[in-house]
Amino acid sequence: MAYQNVTMPRMDSPSPPFPVFDRRAWPMGGRLDYWTAADGWPIRRYRLGRGTRGQMLVLGGRGDMIEKYLDVMHDWALRGWAVTSFDWRGQGGSGRLTGDPMCGHIDDFGTWIADVNGLAADWRAEGDGPSAIVAHSMGGHLMLRALAEGMASPDAAVAVAPMLGLHTAPLPRWLAVAIARANIVLGRSERQAWTQKEDSARQRMMRQKRLTHDPERYADELWWRDHSREVALGPPSWNWVAQALESTRVLAQGDAIARIATPLLILATDADQLVSTPTIRQVAARLPDARLHIYGREAAHEILRELDPVRLDALARIDAFLDEAAR
Repeated sequence: MAYQNVTMPRMDSPSPPFPVFDRRAWPMGGRLDYWTAADGWPIRRYRLGRGTRGQMLVLGGRGDMIEKYLDVMHDWALRGWAVTSFDWRGQGGSGRLTGDPMCGHIDDFGTWIADVNGLAADWRAEGDGPSAIVAHSMGGHLMLRALAEGMASPDAAVAVAPMLGLHTAPLPRWLAVAIARANIVLGRSERQAWTQKEDSARQRMMRQKRLTHDPERYADELWWRDHSREVALGPPSWNWVAQALESTRVLAQGDAIARIATPLLILATDADQLVSTPTIRQVAARLPDARLHIYGREAAHEILRELDPVRLDALARIDAFLDEAAR
């Protein structure tokens, strides 16, 4: 089935209304621990909610940490989901893979695929009822790649601004690939691919606008980074860049994507400056059971951390989709 550009009723507030949530504190009743990967690597994990509705696995993006999505996890837990999230190996509270604690490095995206396969298998064994995965950006790419490569399917999945292609402008993609490969050949595979300047208010505002129109939620991220320095992360390594360009190319152009039977909702934005929305459209058209909604200039890359008119609309679309597909 070709994708649908779904239309759902817009909502000004969640129903029922939720109490004010402190985004700079861990919710009461959650469990923060470590899951051990097959090779012994400790992966920081967080679980919240009792699961009367079902099980939900939340996958963050590159550079993210669990703390950035505590509010939406809390909302889903209040709706009855047993929510599990974790920090990808090499970022957040799951350690680092180079001597530079601010460099987001990975040897091979296949390492992350193995991690999510193992963690998801244990996650499924923890409870009964419907299962859903909600994945943002790089997490969306890794979720779809894992499903394409045979990971057991949840009842439904949501990809929010999935990294199905990188937004390389003003460089053409071929030049971005050549630059990444050249830096690896020159021995810079574990070095930061660029600098992330946040020394001035202007620099912070420029980065914020690429992520969200909500300055308060952006300030929350900086607060967590300042108060828990072990979770802070900066730019990716050159090897990450090369891996991302190649992994997204193979997934978008290969045949495996068309074999994903999982019901999918994809949320994206035409204003995204980090991932390629045209590629998202192309991939969505090849998925057997996908629904696609594209926001406009009102939404930047972090749709679930946007100003409330966008964020609450996205949550309403996700809730309606899961009510239909994950039963």
